[in-house]
Amino acid sequence: MYAIIETGGKQYKVQVGDVVKIEKLECNVGDKVTFDKVLAIGDSEVTLGTPTVSGKTVTATCTKQAKDKKVIVYKYKRKSGYHKKNGHRQYFTEVKIDAI
Repeated sequence: MYAIIETGGKQYKVQVGDVVKIEKLECNVGDKVTFDKVLAIGDSEVTLGTPTVSGKTVTATCTKQAKDKKVIVYKYKRKSGYHKKNGHRQYFTEVKIDAI
């Protein structure tokens, strides 16, 4: 059984036992998180929501709060001597899917 959930403006296909890295949520490690925006649930047949499947939720446990790898942003304009280097590390939350 799988579900397609929406969180942080992105969609994720999850199954029970999956560990998913998502956009930062306000939770502590060990807290339970419930995702209400379930767009589809699939097993032997697929149930699509309009826009969400009513009455269905996905529960997960927060396992990690951290920063992702550094992304280097390098801007360059030729013939003018313009160089600009910038780095960015995005916060993320890692969750383990418990139940659908």
